[in-house]
Amino acid sequence: MLIVAHTIVSCHRLLDAVELLEEDSRIQTVFTVPPDAFNRGVTRRLHQIGALVLPWQQAIRERFDLALTAAYGGLADLHAPVLLMAHGAGHGKPTRPSGQRGPALATAPVYGLDPQRLTRNGEVLPSSIALATEHELEILRRQCPEAVPVAVVAGDPCFDRLVASLPERSRYRRALGIDDREFVVVTSTWGRTGLFGNWPDLLPLVMDQLPPQRFRVAALLHPAVWSAHGHRQVRAWLRSCREAGLILPDPEDDWRSLVVAADHVIGDHGSVTTYAAALGRNILHLTPGLAAVTEGSAQAAVIAGTDRLDPHRPLLDQLRVVRPIDPVAVAARLTSRPGRANSLLRQAMYRLLRLPEPGRHRRPAPVPEPRLRPEHPA
Repeated sequence: MLIVAHTIVSCHRLLDAVELLEEDSRIQTVFTVPPDAFNRGVTRRLHQIGALVLPWQQAIRERFDLALTAAYGGLADLHAPVLLMAHGAGHGKPTRPSGQRGPALATAPVYGLDPQRLTRNGEVLPSSIALATEHELEILRRQCPEAVPVAVVAGDPCFDRLVASLPERSRYRRALGIDDREFVVVTSTWGRTGLFGNWPDLLPLVMDQLPPQRFRVAALLHPAVWSAHGHRQVRAWLRSCREAGLILPDPEDDWRSLVVAADHVIGDHGSVTTYAAALGRNILHLTPGLAAVTEGSAQAAVIAGTDRLDPHRPLLDQLRVVRPIDPVAVAARLTSRPGRANSLLRQAMYRLLRLPEPGRHRRPAPVPEPRLRPEHPA
């Protein structure tokens, strides 16, 4: 089985899926890193976890019984049945025409469910497409009907693990040194429309306005931010914030424990904000508006159902009057198969491998406990 890890983000998602069958002694799992603008650090991360990594040029010469991927580049070069997963909170972003700057139009085709990425010369590239919701299946039927026969609504494995981690909330908070303080997570997707790219002074403002005796603050930056600018540069830009106590995890770290531990999340239209809303966290958002997301998506529900942060007003006052969002409604747009993603993905992979599925699938496991680095004293 070949795991095609384009970026750190897709690598996180794929590792959840790999764990569902890598213990099977009939299966040898190998990884590869395709060419990608944001693949910096992926090979290093794979070596850190002890994965067997093949160079991309070797991987596309070999034949495999299954290839697992959460991105679109190089699909036509693979010699294997391909299972394609989403790498974020569903398919919530519209496509952007070549050369267009700024957010794409919400009326544009939904990214990842369009023929441009799923087909080549009229042929559907993936052998199976794992969708999160029935709504996504309807979009696929409208945009790329030829791909519908290979689609399976399998739910969202990331959301299932977040739910499984909720009982560990107190343990995560102890590991982060939060004590009885309120925990604020600031999260940003990548690009000019992301919080960090569009409002670079927000994190210093947050650190300045929230007293450390009452608040602990963390920043979760999209791995593409780190890849585009470099770890040294990102840490330099945020040096004063880190010195003031900001928790700044590396992009390779599992971000989910921080979202489970959070009381408040300040975010944009990225996946982390969406998952946080589905867990019932207090949300303040800074986004370009509904034009940045697709109609009917979980991201659209979050933007429409939460308050927009005003950077020119006192932050503490805004945190105290946050409009609550219905987490059940957001979760319903994230998954149509709550709690079942592991079993459905496992079935899909064994079907493509043409192997009988052994034993019982495991329940979603809580995510690992966060680890503070020396620069993050409690």
